[in-house]
Amino acid sequence: MLHAIVLGAAAGGGFPQWNANTPACRRARAGDPGVKPRSQASLAVSANERDWFVLNASPDLRQQIESTPALHPREGLRSSPIAGVVVTGGDVDAIAGLLHLRERHRFALHAPAAVLKVLAENSIFGVLARDCVERRELPLERPTALAGAAGPSGLEVEAFPVPGKVPLYLEREGFDPTPREGEAIGLAVIDVESGNRLHFVPGCAAMSDSLHRRLVGSALVFFDGTLWDDDEMIRLGVGAKTGRRMGHMSIAGPDGVIAAFAGLAVRRRILIHINNTNPVLIEDSPERREAEAAGWEIAFDGMEVRL
Repeated sequence: MLHAIVLGAAAGGGFPQWNANTPACRRARAGDPGVKPRSQASLAVSANERDWFVLNASPDLRQQIESTPALHPREGLRSSPIAGVVVTGGDVDAIAGLLHLRERHRFALHAPAAVLKVLAENSIFGVLARDCVERRELPLERPTALAGAAGPSGLEVEAFPVPGKVPLYLEREGFDPTPREGEAIGLAVIDVESGNRLHFVPGCAAMSDSLHRRLVGSALVFFDGTLWDDDEMIRLGVGAKTGRRMGHMSIAGPDGVIAAFAGLAVRRRILIHINNTNPVLIEDSPERREAEAAGWEIAFDGMEVRL
């Protein structure tokens, strides 16, 4: 059985963000039960409840592991059921958590070639000792078996290109901000025995034809829910960029996530990577009601799904 646990559901900065004083962040800090805090986006997946794989190593990973009993040590004085990490991109909120895993625990790190290059060029990631952490290039459009600690894990992962952009810190003078297919990737996580699969697409700038074909009829999709409106951060006065400029679709609008999924017949759809400005984080907001009426769930830390 494919088992997924949401380790974190928020976009970069988490919710509430450390320097954000929006009404929603204030309500979350005050303990309002209708505005739950969330750490930065990450999933843990397993097919055998023994070997677990983290999808994107968020800066909050240590906290997330401690909050998730399935990821606690089980044997001897030092151990971990984390057999591997799969990274979808080089953004800080997808790789910074790798630094928490520097305690000489053996695991495999699967990432696109561009991300492995970023890690190789930044000496701080040398704390992941090469004799413990094997770095493996993640190919596109081809299933990759995920090895467990003592044999097959029962899981495969397949990476596929989606429209996106390079991480902010890799933008150079004269950078063309137009989203391009393949600058971001999504993942299909497959239970080998049952054939069940989920799709994880935490960052996506547009619904391309190829992505549309891939997601039709999917049993479960975790999808980019960063912003409700494309100009949300500009209108609130907390940013100068649109969602599209940052590599994210909006949820609302004729080109938004809700509209794009309307004819896809996806059985279960869950928004993840949700920015602190997004009103869907507020359970009594009209936007939250609209998303739920369209069949969407809003991910939260600790949410569990089984297929």
